[in-house]
Amino acid sequence: MALDVEDDLRVQELRGLDQLDTFETRRPLGRRVWDAAWPKLAALALALAGWQALAATGWKAEAGFSGPGPVAEELWATLTNKYADNGLPTIWEAIRVTMTRGIVGFLLATVVGLLLGVAVSQSRVLRAAIGSLITGLQTMPSIAWFPLALLLFGIDESAILFVILIGSVPSIANGVISGVDYVPPLLVRAGRNLGAGRVDLYRHVIVPAALPSIVSGLKQGWAFSWRSLLAGELLVAIANRPSLGQFLQASRETQDTNYMIALMIIILAIGILVDVVFNAFDNRLRRRRGVSPQP
Repeated sequence: MALDVEDDLRVQELRGLDQLDTFETRRPLGRRVWDAAWPKLAALALALAGWQALAATGWKAEAGFSGPGPVAEELWATLTNKYADNGLPTIWEAIRVTMTRGIVGFLLATVVGLLLGVAVSQSRVLRAAIGSLITGLQTMPSIAWFPLALLLFGIDESAILFVILIGSVPSIANGVISGVDYVPPLLVRAGRNLGAGRVDLYRHVIVPAALPSIVSGLKQGWAFSWRSLLAGELLVAIANRPSLGQFLQASRETQDTNYMIALMIIILAIGILVDVVFNAFDNRLRRRRGVSPQP
């Protein structure tokens, strides 16, 4: 009887611990927004202050380097299509072309990278054959592939797409391989003991357990594809296909420094927005798994 009472007390204690683990304290929306925003605003203010201080010294004034004010004016003029009256392509056309290339290339790289990663993670022979090669390709600068791409495909969209794929597929594949490698064997054995076949084991056990690493690989793959894309657009100018890379090259040729920096800010902003999307998905995934604090 005493043992039964003691067991009941232990059960109640465990239930109490479970309730403590699942208790959520959700902060007010305004507080959450402020906590997330003020470090970024402070960093931006420091960067602008340093930029203005550097420009005030007259550094590289002969090259047209100026402070945030003139660049902000140029950025606004660019976003409001200051060249539209001259019949030239607008910045929004260039953004559309560049983003279309980036999204198409990244989606293709995702499919190839996921399939390659799954194949390598499940085959010892394939891992021994090309595992190191995948890592080597990941460390190779994407721009080194452009001479070969131009020889194979000429000045064409295919050349840019080829370099995007070769630059981002290894990162995505390595994310899958790493994620599968670190799935706890206990989970795999438990799935098999419950009667899961190969497909069900991947669907319900391995993929969910490896998902954080896969998402990290996708995020890194996008970064590689974005850099490869912009490098390609600087080198490959395709007629009637205005792009951010072409606009950057034109600003260099005309020595319009303010316009060049404005374009760089636009490219940076696009990269930050994509990173925000990935981080939102990653944070949601972490909260569902209980490895990130509630907002």
